[in-house]
Amino acid sequence: MLKNSFTNNYIEAGCDEAGRGCLAGPVFAAAVILPKDYRNKLLDDSKKLNIKTREKLRFEIEKDALAWAVDSYSPLEIDEVNILNASIYSMHRALKKLKIKPELLLIDGNRFKQYQNIPFHCIVKGDGKYLSIAAASILAKTHRDEYMLDAHLHHPVYHWNTNKGYPTLQHKLAIQEYGITDYHRKTFNYNLQLKLDF
Repeated sequence: MLKNSFTNNYIEAGCDEAGRGCLAGPVFAAAVILPKDYRNKLLDDSKKLNIKTREKLRFEIEKDALAWAVDSYSPLEIDEVNILNASIYSMHRALKKLKIKPELLLIDGNRFKQYQNIPFHCIVKGDGKYLSIAAASILAKTHRDEYMLDAHLHHPVYHWNTNKGYPTLQHKLAIQEYGITDYHRKTFNYNLQLKLDF
């Protein structure tokens, strides 16, 4: 099972994002504060779990967490600040919405920018090491998938119900045939990518 906490001395919030590598849709981020004695054998990096398990865990996390929040950065905002900054700032937005102020932040990955002078640790592959980061990865992923399923109803030709905006061959072929939408990130070099792929 993943580690319960980084230290016993502080209120910790785990943070993670979803959708960073996508061509379409927002980047979502979540922040989660779990009870110090929390245990859940199923909880793991969202990428290692199937849809059914992720949805089950989403319900359990939202019920059991002391505090949780999800927020996002839109494609337009991503184009303005770049995807790395958008990933970090979406975590900031999620943290701002928490009903309990954390005293220590556990960030998945190796890059972050200070938030309200709260100490933080960047942990590479943290969603496979700490429960709170894994919980954040699941909330970010499931909330984003839900958003992309709704977006699919408006633009079914891109098959976002299955690829969720990621650069699959099916998605790229649709872009080549139909162009891009307001859901797509305009700063991505589609012409270069399509030339490389075809």
